[in-house]
Amino acid sequence: MELLQIGRVVLWMTGALLSFSVMAVSIRMLAGALSIFEILTVRSTLGILILLVLAVAQPRLREEMLPRRIGFNLVRNSVHFVSQFSWALSITLLPFATVFALEFTMPVWVAILAVLFLGERVTVSRIAVIVLGFIGVLVIVQPGLETFRPASLLVMLASFGFAVFNIMTKRLTDTESTFGIVFWMNVMQLPMGLAGSDPLFPLRLGAYQIPAVLGVGIAGLSAHYCLANAFRSGDASLVLPLDFLRLPLIAFVGWWFFGEGLDIFVFIGAAIMLTGIVWNLRAEARRS
Repeated sequence: MELLQIGRVVLWMTGALLSFSVMAVSIRMLAGALSIFEILTVRSTLGILILLVLAVAQPRLREEMLPRRIGFNLVRNSVHFVSQFSWALSITLLPFATVFALEFTMPVWVAILAVLFLGERVTVSRIAVIVLGFIGVLVIVQPGLETFRPASLLVMLASFGFAVFNIMTKRLTDTESTFGIVFWMNVMQLPMGLAGSDPLFPLRLGAYQIPAVLGVGIAGLSAHYCLANAFRSGDASLVLPLDFLRLPLIAFVGWWFFGEGLDIFVFIGAAIMLTGIVWNLRAEARRS
């Protein structure tokens, strides 16, 4: 992989991790007023509106909205909705740092699935990401100790679902545009969210919650736009481990805005995982 490609992957993943962090904070701020179904409905509705405005302003985008690979998209977006629901619910039950750290099992699953289903190559550094990732998870979860929280399993479920979703996203980027991928994700997930929502839920929102509503909608859209472009620029097993860099940011945000404690085991586990990703990036750069 060329250095320019690696640079593009890092740039797009930086946008994705910032967007996911904004979305997490926005979900926490809306959780008292809306259910998870309703929050996801807000995300899909705003996403569709933004994309339609862009399509009106840029006529060339309208062709990318035509229905293609609908069955594949439906399976992908259903897996993502269930995973997103589990992730959003876990944010209301666990500290930010714990949720994001446990979510770092996703790059491990992606690395395994990318080899099995995308034919990506196996290297020592990519194996190191998997091994160090599992060790980091064990440090964070501390199985068998009193500090273990059952809600952690919810994050693990979401993490595996996100891995499947991202492998399918990588496959879609071979034939579909980023705009089309994100558009159909929002269109298909809107009725899923509405199915569990109160039709009058917007009436429960106050003016002070508008920033959080915009955060869910805009960040939810930009996160997946950046992620799809990152997959377009590099291998899935290189792209997803960069997501580890979310942990220090979200841990600080949780401490600053919500008074969450900074568990030393979260950072020890994350440091072990981060060692793997740095090793892998350096190895990819040398191979280029």
